[in-house]
Amino acid sequence: MTLDSLADAVRGESGLLADAVGDPPYPRAEWGERVEGEFGLIVEAIREGYELHYGTPRVVVPTDPDLALLAGDRLYALGLARLAELGDLEAVKVLAELISEGARAHAGRAPERARAAWNEAAARLAEEPNR
Repeated sequence: MTLDSLADAVRGESGLLADAVGDPPYPRAEWGERVEGEFGLIVEAIREGYELHYGTPRVVVPTDPDLALLAGDRLYALGLARLAELGDLEAVKVLAELISEGARAHAGRAPERARAAWNEAAARLAEEPNR
């Protein structure tokens, strides 16, 4: 459901990115299911941005590699902007650090560090009782 919500949100923005949205291949989202409500969508937007940069995207699948990088940046921004609207500065900090650590891990050819960072960030977000 979270990936379908993300696909709907991106389609709603129209333009090149909306044209690259496919039907999510998975019934559930791995990362967004660890937190509830709007935070699930936010986490999955940022995860999709990460996948567009470093892995296999699940929702937005552009054929142009340059568009994939731009789409990844846009999805990072989408997630962080939604967090800022909620006023949860701690969550903004957690996810901004996650984006940064993911980039450092991949630059250092250590994707296992990126996965550990994702696990840590998801745990930190899930432990807040108001999320």
